[in-house]
Amino acid sequence: MAGQQLQEVARGLVEEARLREAPPDPAVVSVVAERLAGLLAEVAHLDEVRVDSDFFDDLGADSLVMAHFCARVRNRPDLPPVSMRDVYQHPTAGGLAAALVGSAPAPPGETEAPSPSELPRAMAREPAPPTGRPHRVLCGALQLLAFLGYALLLAAVSAQGYEWISAQAHLLDAYLRSVVFGAALLIVLCALPVIAKWLLIGRFTPRRFRVWSLAYFRFWLVKTLIRSSPLVLFVGSPLYPLFLRVLGARIGRGVTILSRSAPVCTDLLTVGDGALVRKDVLLSCYHAADGVIETGPVTLGRDAVVSEATVLDIGSRIGDGSRLGHASSLHTGQAVPDGEHWHGSPAQPADSDFPEVEPARCGTARRALHGVLLMVMALLVYVPLAVGCLDVLLSRMLEGSAAMKAGGATVLYVDLLVVTIVVFFGGVIAALAVLATVPRLLGRFVRPGRTYPLFGFHHAVHRTIVLMTNRKFLTRLFGDSSCIVHYLRWIGYRLSPVEQTGSNFGTAVKHETPFLSRVGTGTMVADGLSLMNAEYSSTSFRLSPTAIGAHNFLGNRIAYPSGGRTGDNCLLATKVAVPVSGPIRHDVGLLGSPCFEIPRSVARDSTFDELKSGSGLRRGLAAKNRHNAVTMACHLLTGWLFFFCVVLLFAFAASLYPVWGTAVLALANAVLLPFTLLYYVLLERAVTAAHSPEPLFCSIYDRRFWRRERYWKVPSETYLHILDGTPFKSVVWRMLGVRIGARVFDDGCHLTERPMVRIGDSCTLNAGSVMQCHSQEDGTFKSDRIALGAGCTLAVGAFVHYGVTVGDGAVLGADCFLMKGESVPEHTRWAGNPARPALDESGGAR
Repeated sequence: MAGQQLQEVARGLVEEARLREAPPDPAVVSVVAERLAGLLAEVAHLDEVRVDSDFFDDLGADSLVMAHFCARVRNRPDLPPVSMRDVYQHPTAGGLAAALVGSAPAPPGETEAPSPSELPRAMAREPAPPTGRPHRVLCGALQLLAFLGYALLLAAVSAQGYEWISAQAHLLDAYLRSVVFGAALLIVLCALPVIAKWLLIGRFTPRRFRVWSLAYFRFWLVKTLIRSSPLVLFVGSPLYPLFLRVLGARIGRGVTILSRSAPVCTDLLTVGDGALVRKDVLLSCYHAADGVIETGPVTLGRDAVVSEATVLDIGSRIGDGSRLGHASSLHTGQAVPDGEHWHGSPAQPADSDFPEVEPARCGTARRALHGVLLMVMALLVYVPLAVGCLDVLLSRMLEGSAAMKAGGATVLYVDLLVVTIVVFFGGVIAALAVLATVPRLLGRFVRPGRTYPLFGFHHAVHRTIVLMTNRKFLTRLFGDSSCIVHYLRWIGYRLSPVEQTGSNFGTAVKHETPFLSRVGTGTMVADGLSLMNAEYSSTSFRLSPTAIGAHNFLGNRIAYPSGGRTGDNCLLATKVAVPVSGPIRHDVGLLGSPCFEIPRSVARDSTFDELKSGSGLRRGLAAKNRHNAVTMACHLLTGWLFFFCVVLLFAFAASLYPVWGTAVLALANAVLLPFTLLYYVLLERAVTAAHSPEPLFCSIYDRRFWRRERYWKVPSETYLHILDGTPFKSVVWRMLGVRIGARVFDDGCHLTERPMVRIGDSCTLNAGSVMQCHSQEDGTFKSDRIALGAGCTLAVGAFVHYGVTVGDGAVLGADCFLMKGESVPEHTRWAGNPARPALDESGGAR
């Protein structure tokens, strides 16, 4: 049969099956199966592939090979398109052909988000006028001036406050003045974003405007001030919804918000009475697409619940009494009907209900009292303590100024050297001592399985434990080394008995309580694990044990709920939605949201099995431990050196303060940011000077992998978020080795291996997006490059794995997971976890 005839017959039969749900023609299925088998033989370099051979068990293929196979199939007009989900669910050429040719219409929950033409008229306006180089230069200049103005304001306020407080020699008077000054400063910093928002924006409405325009600058300034407000530190308290109400959000009574991702377009946010938003929810009421900012409404109904690690795009809605499961997303135009439970990315109706926490008495009076106590504690304890430390520091520096004039500069700098060493390294030791004692004592007051009301004594104890034990600095210091299991056990994790691999956990692990966190023997975690061992309603919380089975492997960015239905010997892939219902899974892999089963392991992952035990493990682990010890020392030394340089900068500024006044402090504030950028850029270039990141396939006991661990740990990348939404971030990316084009808009993308990423001209990278050029599966490490074509858009929360090529003008939807080895054609839109081509109104790929 000729190719064109096969194409017509196959596509005709697919449409006919969709309309009539008729069984496919066996002759067509046979021809499609033979062609699929032939393509797989070419991709996998095999002599022959039988139509009944299992891709993984019989042929030894892995996800990378199958991703290349899917790309080849999509390029064939005589074959129906195929996704990685199809491959895993139908792992033979015959079964895959039957499924593709006989596919029925997608269920209602699996349909794609509507096109822009179906959205409200205000959200589907004509494209915004383009902006050119003058607009970028002007916007960057205005952003720089805004930063300098903020630095001057802080310097002026700090100097005046110091002089006013230090004028009183009596300790009580100085304390009272510290309280008054701190309260005034707190009020100013909290009121500043509110005033700026109402003066510069007024009310946010659904609209579109180009990045780098004057409208964008006003938007960026308000966004930056909102997210840097001190009230963001009060997330999870009754003060935070009040802050959002003042900014224009329609927040009902009894709302609890635990996510630190502050919404920006607050007038477009509606949250009904008694709603709950859990942590790590991306909820901004805007996104960027093709160089344009689009704002739109997000609505949460009465008693709605949004679980952890979710994305709510603009134009989405959750009905009254509805729930959105963890690791899920709502795309533009999606709505969860009243009273329904949805999950997945994009979300679809769930097969079963999610566990709920019974409500408790938590009225307005209780919330108000809790908010008042928080403010009193901040004003009477935290603020005076900070002001007192500043007073002591400035006093010592001003004394040093006199010493410098007398020729004692060396003494001052030696004193600063000693003080910074004691404070920095002593602080690490003190933190470890505190973490081993205080949280354990506090943990006795909160019992697992018992429901407590929010905003009371038990909730305060629980929040204290959460804040104390989730120390990112210490997790980063000990992660990716043998020390991490000792640190986690030190703070309360149950890990016994431990099978030491030197990479049991990555550098990012968090929890609600460490004392109910249990990880089985032989389990390895790549990075970004969040243990959800506290369950919430809008009025109450309950601690529950979270246990991960033995001999598991967990990929990146996994939120593991209490009651997760996985047992021993499971592979949990990156961004998987761990099931909370159904049978307990053993000896399988899970991928996607909602998840489906995949092979636990493939032949390629067993390449280095001889190093997992015996003398090979002992030698490799000992050498890795030595290398990791040097890496940890470098991390500490470079962190201390930065701290010393900052203190030295302000000491020098303070020495000139009697002569130059506020101007020199403002200059020090202004110099701090470029110094930070230069310091960490030079540090990263020094780490990669001899061995730049490159494609790898090796064991975790290979020296090349240890160098990659050093690259992840020693240079910091958190400072880069200061530049989100500015043209300066592309400049810094280029300095770090990213091959990045012109006119790129980066609103908060994370690149794990900067020299291995290529980004084309005019790309748009949204907040929370990730390009990760590596993967670890058990003891095997794999790494390859990522290439983004010109004009691409990574939506909010999109995750791109290694070995991926994205064609010009392609769009990756919100919260999608583009698997390793995928090839995205030009000007197409992909969505889902795992990502696959989105469907247009006619049911075809677009």
